[in-house]
Amino acid sequence: MSRGGAARALQEVAAELVECRRCPRLVAWREDIAREKRRAYRDQTYWGRPVPGFGDPEAPLVIVGLAPAAHGANRTGRMFTGDRSGDFLYAALFRAGLASQPTSVSRDDGLSLRGVFITAPCHCAPPDNKPTPDELAACRGWIERELAALHRARVYLALGKIGYDAVGALARSRGASAGDRARPRAEAAVRLPPFAHGVEATLPDPRGGAGEARLFGSYHVSQQNTQTGRLTGDMFDEVLRRALEAAGLRALQR
Repeated sequence: MSRGGAARALQEVAAELVECRRCPRLVAWREDIAREKRRAYRDQTYWGRPVPGFGDPEAPLVIVGLAPAAHGANRTGRMFTGDRSGDFLYAALFRAGLASQPTSVSRDDGLSLRGVFITAPCHCAPPDNKPTPDELAACRGWIERELAALHRARVYLALGKIGYDAVGALARSRGASAGDRARPRAEAAVRLPPFAHGVEATLPDPRGGAGEARLFGSYHVSQQNTQTGRLTGDMFDEVLRRALEAAGLRALQR
């Protein structure tokens, strides 16, 4: 698939995704938040819809978060944009040479990424940042289609346990569907090491086929983690550095 073909495929997925209304609880929550707003943003028009993935169609590295934040991406319409989590993540990507600027405040702020694509297993803002298993299952087709378009993806950096488990589940199902020869790799995906900050593993390619991929885990870049010191910039930079090396992106680092 050419770069133009990958970009068009992602655009097609995004155009369908933003119209999704599969999960009544999530639809009601994201739209209620968009109507009520936070006082600081009362003059803004909230996005209030599912949020597509964002980044480089040629990315070998995929960052997998959890879900849009109620007053972050659910407001701005772009992953990790407009909140403290995004401030932390994009500053780190800028330090690594993957982002054109260290801030992400709106969909039209000029930010671009190279070598990395950001998505999530849940594309709608969930109450208490906790999508249900059924909601994650209903949303799974969207991330599958995004990954199918990312033809160079081979390294995954999961932010938190839900993202980590989602990549493992995709790898297991994709490996099993590839045929009997892939079943040992699919079973290996089931036996991923427990989630922890800095964990890494080899697993069947979540995109399908006979290949393998690398999975890295990091504590989520949530405000709760970064402001309490559970996750520091140095800690995240180290995991990101290892993921970049596995993806062959060392040359992009500043």
